[in-house]
Amino acid sequence: MDLKSVIRDVPDFPQPGVIFKDITPLLQSTSAFKYALDILTERYQGERVDDVVAIEARGFIFGAPLALRLNAGFVPVRKKGKLPHKTVGIEYGLEYGSEAVELHEDGVLPGKRVLIVDDVLATGGTAAAAKSLVEQLGGHVIGLAFIIELSFLNGRRRLPGVDLFSVIEYHTPDES
Repeated sequence: MDLKSVIRDVPDFPQPGVIFKDITPLLQSTSAFKYALDILTERYQGERVDDVVAIEARGFIFGAPLALRLNAGFVPVRKKGKLPHKTVGIEYGLEYGSEAVELHEDGVLPGKRVLIVDDVLATGGTAAAAKSLVEQLGGHVIGLAFIIELSFLNGRRRLPGVDLFSVIEYHTPDES
């Protein structure tokens, strides 16, 4: 199945010059959504994953069902101020601004094997922040998984020394 065919380009979102890769059509297609989850499941089925840490908000869409398929816990990484319990947090730069994310301080226990999941790898800032939080809590990041990787933004450079997997890769901004 060609998953790129169910990704919509939205020009000038969230700011002029950015081409946003919209996964909504993929989610609306039962077969495409299932296929994307099947690819992720197959990739990590042989690994021992204790927790799937997913990044707000679109990472939750893939992280929760993947956690169930892998018989792992689900741990949300949320924007600052959204989690109700004691948290650890980090601020980081985005391709178009800055953000801060948090994780419950008891969300990942020391020694747990963690897979981090999000919808898109762009510059790597959000993924690097989530990885840092997991490691701060003593978790071991066994991999990072994404539906889409915008390789022309070089996000992998911010994530050295860890397995990184993408279902779909775009090599240029205007690639469809």
